[in-house]
Formats: sequence, structure tokens, C-alpha cells
Amino acid sequence: MSHLSPDKPGARETQDPSPVRAIVHLDLDAFFATVEMIENPDLQGKPIVVGGRPGERGVVATASYPARARGVRSAMPMSLALQRCPEAIVIAPHHALYQQYSQRVMALLRQASPLVEQMSIDEAYLDFTDLVSAWENSMELAGRLQRQVQEETGLSASLGVATNKLVAKIASDQNKPGGLTVVRPGHEASFLAPLPVRVLWGIGPKTADKLSAIGVTTVGELAERPVDQLREHFGNHGAEMARQARGKDPRPLVAARGRKSVSQERTFARDIVDESALKGHLWRMSRGVAQVLQRVHMAAGTVALKLRYTDFTTLTRQATVPEPTSDAREIYRAALVLLGRAWERNRPVRLLGVAGRNLRQPTGQLPLW
Repeated sequence: MSHLSPDKPGARETQDPSPVRAIVHLDLDAFFATVEMIENPDLQGKPIVVGGRPGERGVVATASYPARARGVRSAMPMSLALQRCPEAIVIAPHHALYQQYSQRVMALLRQASPLVEQMSIDEAYLDFTDLVSAWENSMELAGRLQRQVQEETGLSASLGVATNKLVAKIASDQNKPGGLTVVRPGHEASFLAPLPVRVLWGIGPKTADKLSAIGVTTVGELAERPVDQLREHFGNHGAEMARQARGKDPRPLVAARGRKSVSQERTFARDIVDESALKGHLWRMSRGVAQVLQRVHMAAGTVALKLRYTDFTTLTRQATVPEPTSDAREIYRAALVLLGRAWERNRPVRLLGVAGRNLRQPTGQLPLW
């Protein structure tokens, strides 16, 4: 499925005199659920929900499109998802499998362009600017890449092609699944104009409500407001919103997107008040963080603890370790100290998490176990 922005006389906005970039955003459609269907073809066309079990306070990681048609959404409590779609097939996540598929896709992307910025396990930007003699040729390259991903991995991808990252990402979300949406140079603002303001980065529910209070609900209405007026209401963020509303985004692609942290956390099926049980979970999560650090050949300079009580009060504490580490025992020792500082004895804990932050290359030999 393809969609081109309207090419009407007089619809073109003033173009920047600098070279026109050709930026592509690729987003894998219902990624986890699609992988499960590839691995088990009997699931094709059925309402699939990937995530935690409802009895364990699980949430939806992703849902197939038949499940989405019944109102199931990512981050929704699994219990609510099953109320909306009782016939849904709930599947526990297989993260190692999803990572394998992601790596195959990213390898194809890096073959297509030397400049790829991976944003997550299922989305990335590509820069085709230096690969085409005319901007329109980027559409052909994007279509070819979309077909290649489908043929070689079985995965469906939606792509947006535009002159910058902001518009390319919004475009990729317009015709899911399997869409190829192109916003030609000079049509960025007219493409964005009818869309709700929430499509812009940094505009959440509260900001959208404030904008609505001054009569702004679409990107086009936002673009019409004077920058000074928006700055008066929203400070520097107002000027940024005005720039985005006009389809401007000068940010370059960053090919080496460094990992900033490694974390593991768990929401318990029943709140835990027993100290030894908390320490047991803390050790298992510390070991999990260490294994990931070792796999990516990184060491953590900071260890962080996350703790949430029954009333959803959430605390985070962190401490710098003497030497950057990927050793589970060192991570656990630091996390244990943080637990002692953060936890109120005998107060039930709903969620516990451990993270390694301030990552860097290890200076010594990594543990081999």
C-alpha cells in the first residue's frame, strides 16, 4: 500500500536552500506477534496478544491486528485486554527469538544504506541522500527495501519517506500495516496540517489539553499560531512545537546509537514483604543484568535500584561502583546496599528492578561464567 502527499499547484512550502535529504523511517508491524505467526503459521489471522499473564499483573507488549481491532493496545493490562477480546491467544514473550529477527532486518538495512540509526528492536532510520541522483529515486529504494524485508524475513514493515526524521516517522505510522507513505520535499507542513497535535514529539496528554484550551487541536492550527504566543504559554517548548508544526527537523542520523543502560525489573503477582524473597529476586535480576553486559562487552559504572510499593509510590536509588563492572556479584552487592537504603521494612513491594548505567568499555577481563 502506498500513499503520496498531495502535489497540488500552490501547495508547496518554501524549501530550505541546503541539499534536500532523503530520510526513511522503517517500523516493523506488530513485530512480536508477527514473529510468533511466522514461527507458528496456525496463528495466522488470529487475535494474538504477546505479554505477561493476567494473573501475574501482566501487560500487553504487542497485539496482532485482529486483536487491535477489538480494542487491545500495547501497555494495556492483560486482564483488560482479555475483557475486550476474550478469545485472544496470550503468548509469553520470546525475546531471544525477536532479537534474532531484528538482527536480520537491521543487517538488510545496513546493506541498503551506510547510515542507519536503530531506534529500537523494531524500528530504524536510513539516510538515502547520497545514494540517489534525484530525490524521487528514494521512493524506489524504499519500496525495494520493504519487499526485501518481507521476502527474506517474512516480516511486514511500514515505511515513511521524507526530508527529515520527524516527518518520516509520522509518515510511517499513517498506513499500517505494510504502508509506504511518501512526503515530497516542500510538502511537510501540508502533510502534517490535518493531523492531531499528539503526533508531534514532546506533546503528551497534558500539553495537548493545554493546546486545546487555546483552540489548537491539529498541527495546522499549531503552525498558524505566532511563535511568541506559544512561547508565552509553553516556554522554550513552545518554540520547538512551532518548528515541528512547520515540518522542520534538522537533526542528523546517528549511526552508532550507544546503549545507555541495561536493566531488568519484575512486577510480582503478589506483593512481597519477605526480605529474603526480595534478596532472591534482586540476585536473579543482578545476574541477568550482568549477562547482558557481558554479551555486549560493556561494564556499568553505576548500579541503580527501582522499587514500587502497593500504592504505586516508586523510588529509584543509584550508586557509583569503585570500578565499572559486569560481574553479577558486584552488581548484587551494590543493589543490596541500595535496597537497604530505599526499602521500608515490612512494607509490601509490588515491583523491583536493577539497572546498570553509565556504560563503558570494560578495562579488565570480563567474567567467563
